[in-house]
Amino acid sequence: MFSMLTISMIILMISIIVMLLASIISKKTIVDREKSSPFECGFDPKSSSRLPFSLRFFLITIIFLIFDVEIALILPIIIIMNYSNLIMWTITTIIFILILLLGLYHEWNQGMLNWSN
Repeated sequence: MFSMLTISMIILMISIIVMLLASIISKKTIVDREKSSPFECGFDPKSSSRLPFSLRFFLITIIFLIFDVEIALILPIIIIMNYSNLIMWTITTIIFILILLLGLYHEWNQGMLNWSN
């Protein structure tokens, strides 16, 4: 137990030292206005360089990522079926699918799946 505590303290100290050294070494000493300004063919920008971002697109992207992770979690369920208790596997799978369906119903109810708006 004592050796685990000692090793974890040594690892913590090494990681803190490395983070401090990285932050000290990576500091830029000279700040140039031209280098920090947005580049537009050598001329000063005529308008803001920030474009408005569609919140709708962001929500669709988040929904896609959530469903992508769900697929990655569902695929191993079939393989696990051979190695586990069938009753526990069925209960766990049903609960998981119900949670996903409740989330899908909530998104549908909130109107997040209406892409035409």
